[in-house]
Amino acid sequence: MYSVDPLGSSTNAASRPASAADQLGQKDFLKLMMAQFSNQDPFKPMDATQFLGQLAQFSTVNGISGMQGSLATLVDSFKSDQMLSGAMLVGREVLVPTATVALPASGAVNCAVDVPEGTQQVVIGIKDSAGQLVRQFSVPADAGTNEFAWDGNLQDGTRATAGPYSIEAVGITAGKSSSLQVLVSDKVGSVTLDPTTSNLVLNTATQGTVPLAAVRRIS
Repeated sequence: MYSVDPLGSSTNAASRPASAADQLGQKDFLKLMMAQFSNQDPFKPMDATQFLGQLAQFSTVNGISGMQGSLATLVDSFKSDQMLSGAMLVGREVLVPTATVALPASGAVNCAVDVPEGTQQVVIGIKDSAGQLVRQFSVPADAGTNEFAWDGNLQDGTRATAGPYSIEAVGITAGKSSSLQVLVSDKVGSVTLDPTTSNLVLNTATQGTVPLAAVRRIS
């Protein structure tokens, strides 16, 4: 024997998404309103104000839907513009904040440091992967962004092994020390859009992914 669950059937029917044919359009709404006016009880006329209010709400919903479509188009256009602008950065050198540098087999590592006004001395420290200090030297303490280079040598003058090293800068003012922001020059290999934020991200040679907002200089 078969059993019928009328409640379950109605629930399933109600849970189905409405198809385009089942949806009420603005023209359909106007036809329905005119039909109600034509067939109203003359002794109990319908309140036209209610219909006008419903029509205004309906128009507002349609307007919002249209606005959402326009905004989506605008966002897509903005993403395309970002990618086109970002493509112009490929192959360029950018100055970005860092705490690590990659020493090549030969040559120096070009860096910079943000020096606050009143700083009397700036000391740069280079550490290996084990956290051991392998080189320390001073750079000019002029206020602003001061460029400097690590020649790749250790404290004893020998060439350091190529690879990653941590770098830090300490500023000394009136006998008190504070950490300063180190920047490194790196080359842009490609650009991508962050799928979460839709912000442009630079893929650099040694620093990995860097947000465009973090770039301090492009050359």
